[in-house]
Amino acid sequence: MIGIRTSSCLLYKSVPDCEERRKHRRTIFMRKSGFPILLCAILLVSVLGCGKERDLGKRTGNELHLSGTEKKERAVRESPFKITFIELGSVNCIPCKMMQPVMKEIEEKYPSTVKIIFYDVRTEEGKPYAQKYGIRVIPTQVFLDDEGNEFHRHEGFYPKEQLENVIIEKLKKIK
Repeated sequence: MIGIRTSSCLLYKSVPDCEERRKHRRTIFMRKSGFPILLCAILLVSVLGCGKERDLGKRTGNELHLSGTEKKERAVRESPFKITFIELGSVNCIPCKMMQPVMKEIEEKYPSTVKIIFYDVRTEEGKPYAQKYGIRVIPTQVFLDDEGNEFHRHEGFYPKEQLENVIIEKLKKIK
């Protein structure tokens, strides 16, 4: 190839325009220099850094950053309900699935007196409750009074009639 030098550009017959050659060089630089990798690394570091800030907020006790576990514990303590019915189970457990309609019926029948809480103890968020209540099998039902004290516990599927009897007996004692 024969080139002619004009100002700072060499003009070749295959690439007649200096501006086109500059664009071509920039494209090669972007591909070979690792610029896209550097950009991805910066984005990754910024995303991971944001996650650490949120974790620090949880540790400081800031109420805006309470975890789901902490919110549920606070709800039990500050509950206006007379009875808190806690179901410790799993969404994949067959007896636990059978308890779901029973819990829904109890919630509909006693909306202002019984608070129902479900913890999936096979998840990271639910595991602390398995330890806190010392469960051995799932499902386990734990009943708390309005002061947060346990007054009844049952392991396995709990038929609606028997469960209602426990609630009715406790409500009689409270009144």
